[in-house]
Amino acid sequence: MAEQRSSRKLTRVDVLVAVIACLLLILLVSVLFARPREGSIRRLCAANLAQIGKAMLVYAGDNEGNLPRAGGPSTRWAGMPYSLAWKAPHHAMAFGSAMDGTGGQASISSSLYLLVKYYQMPPRVFVCKGDLGTTDFKLSGRTDVPLNFGLADAWDLGPPDEAVKHCSYAYHMPYGMYPLDTSLDPNLAVAADRNPWIISPAASPAVWADFRPDIAYPGGAVGTSEMARWGNSVTHQLDGQNVLFLDGRVTFAKRAYCGVDKDNIYTISTNMFGGRGDPYGIGMTPPGPFCMPTNRNDSVLVHDPDTISTSTTPKRR
Repeated sequence: MAEQRSSRKLTRVDVLVAVIACLLLILLVSVLFARPREGSIRRLCAANLAQIGKAMLVYAGDNEGNLPRAGGPSTRWAGMPYSLAWKAPHHAMAFGSAMDGTGGQASISSSLYLLVKYYQMPPRVFVCKGDLGTTDFKLSGRTDVPLNFGLADAWDLGPPDEAVKHCSYAYHMPYGMYPLDTSLDPNLAVAADRNPWIISPAASPAVWADFRPDIAYPGGAVGTSEMARWGNSVTHQLDGQNVLFLDGRVTFAKRAYCGVDKDNIYTISTNMFGGRGDPYGIGMTPPGPFCMPTNRNDSVLVHDPDTISTSTTPKRR
């Protein structure tokens, strides 16, 4: 008698289990590969900030201890005055100021560009690969500059709507009552990844109601770790930000309140007369001329607003 062989057909449950197992495997592999890549991006970003910090100290040594500030003492933060200002033949024309440097307006990127103009820093140093929508600034291939026009002839990373796409970093507000100089606390934050409260090529401003520090602070309830993460830069997936301090060191801070007295480096301190930092502070959506430190220990790191209409708010993870 011939031996009967039984065969079992795959059921819908079997197929479903197999599909779920494959999906879980794909997700696991993507996470395992993403972690080392993100770590590499963070390290490169930190190296950029360290290089910027060294150049800033050299600049300060040549300018009576003052860190880079485009224009003059009374220049205000309002972006470059017109689209062709970045390639103007004279600083007064570039910033719309008087011949003695007073008055006028300038961008945050134009202040950082002084390191390119006078110290030959490569513009690529201002770009972090984790900052989506940002690319290196290059003169090669441009048809809108005069013959033999070089990086030292420019005043910014291109016209206003372009410059914001060539600089990944927020910089301590260089204008107002408390400009940066080497006499300040060495623990003061000087630069970092983009400010989460200001629109950029990568994201819309963060929602202020989502943020709350997860430490005790005057005048407010302690938030959760998830709420605290919403105060971080979007550049590194809300996990934290690389921060350059006045003494030249660069660290990856998991919370934005990493300045003097746990000051929030992306907000304006409410301690106007106390001379202290503020873990919560005041957000800056939309940003404007009022976005400046309220005391000598208040870090207020900002970048130029972006006008890209396709920006999206970062998703929760």
